[in-house]
Amino acid sequence: MRTPHLAVPAVLATALLLAACGTRTADGPAGADPCSSPSPVTGGAGQEKDGVRITALPARGGTCGRTGAAVSYEVTNRTGAELTYTVTLSFLAASGGALDNVSQTVERVAPGATVRRTAGPAYRAGDVAGAKILKVRSVPSAEAPAQGGPCPSSGVRVYADGGDAAMGLRVVGLHLENCGSGIHRLDGYPRLQLLDAGHEPVDTVRVLHGGAGIASGTGADGSPVPVALKPGERAVAVMTWRNTTGFGDAVNVPYVRVWAEAGARPVTVTPELDLGTTGKLGVGPWKRETDSRTGTDSRTGTATGTGTATGTGTGTRAGSSAPAPGDGG
Repeated sequence: MRTPHLAVPAVLATALLLAACGTRTADGPAGADPCSSPSPVTGGAGQEKDGVRITALPARGGTCGRTGAAVSYEVTNRTGAELTYTVTLSFLAASGGALDNVSQTVERVAPGATVRRTAGPAYRAGDVAGAKILKVRSVPSAEAPAQGGPCPSSGVRVYADGGDAAMGLRVVGLHLENCGSGIHRLDGYPRLQLLDAGHEPVDTVRVLHGGAGIASGTGADGSPVPVALKPGERAVAVMTWRNTTGFGDAVNVPYVRVWAEAGARPVTVTPELDLGTTGKLGVGPWKRETDSRTGTDSRTGTATGTGTATGTGTGTRAGSSAPAPGDGG
């Protein structure tokens, strides 16, 4: 199987072309809608999932700029904490088959607020007969992963990549970037707390230090060594698991809450762990991140010859600050 590249990952492995017409952000007003006049949704009318509801499609045969059909939807935060949502929509042909899947992030939705957005596929409106909500993930905004933008007050960004999979073996990298002005030191393993779709702790899965209990060659091997990151440098810790299913109920864990080190603020990512009935997840120590394509580390040039795969995933639990449980070994 491929190993995860220790490189700067793509913003979202599932990110696709999004329409920019008639959208509003969580903290801004709706803009003028240059799309054709909308008609009631014919495939997905009133569909609702986890606080997200499809409200309208444009008229058949209309357009929305260069991106084609635009679906209107709204996000309602029914919790008591400010949340950031990731919404995945599927655009459907008249046959019912999927034309395109689009993921969109809706940031900083206040408690009790409803935010309206639009998203569109790379098809003209005449090709789109309906839409459905594939998946909704929500995270407390204070714990949302950050791969770009302003540097957090902590001086580091923590996020997950899109991972890699082969023959039932899964690998996802946790990345930490020093975006501050000083040296950031790491020595050891990140602490993890697994959370189910309802953001409740999952206590039936053992978190193992290292990947030996899962598979070799995943990048989760080795013992911890001190890592000193200068500004702009990155480190990675690899999570690995198998989705083997035997007797019992398969366990799926959308969210992982990550403490990069003792005293760090938690960040909740969305690696979508499909753990089957194995009951275990391996996590490797923090290592300096390298680029397998060039054989260099993130500092600008030292040859290393090792690497792993990239992409991104995000997500987090709604409003908990409980300490993470100790990791098993």
